[in-house]
Amino acid sequence: METAVSGDDVYGRDAYASLFEEIMSDLNKAVLIDKADMTLRPEVPLFIFSIALKAEPSVKTIADVANVREEAGGVHLTVSQERYAPAMLSLLWGRYGRRAVAQQTRFDLDVAGASASEIGSMVVSSGEEDKREILGALWRAMPEGIKNRRVLMDGNVITVVATEEIMLSAMMEEGEAVHRRMGGQ
Repeated sequence: METAVSGDDVYGRDAYASLFEEIMSDLNKAVLIDKADMTLRPEVPLFIFSIALKAEPSVKTIADVANVREEAGGVHLTVSQERYAPAMLSLLWGRYGRRAVAQQTRFDLDVAGASASEIGSMVVSSGEEDKREILGALWRAMPEGIKNRRVLMDGNVITVVATEEIMLSAMMEEGEAVHRRMGGQ
């Protein structure tokens, strides 16, 4: 992840870059981010945090995040993307009941009385969860007390323009310029 920080305070730039990268890493979102741009102008006050994702989060089915194969009496799943495992397990329990779902290992599940096509087509993530989590992480990386925020979000770019004061049109224009520079519209 490429992170660019602009502002007059050298210490503040380094601290915010480190904090941002740490938060994204802790939430396992750093792998989704291509680049980040942060504008820090506490004297105004104005903070613009913008990120470009590697790809726009999309709908994920169980077949997208696990190997699904039909076996005698049911279906065997091998989880290939661990971050979706809790949601997958919850979905399977909800649909088939806990007795029908046996977790053999951390990554292997057996579901009795199910078909591979039915399980494979179950939606485990709409993609919106990733955007909400990333937006929440952006808010956590911003200074405390910043309550006036505007969010620009389209495609794979998310930008937050924030101030403690009244949001002026010049502030929004600056945020929109950063959003476009990052690839937004």
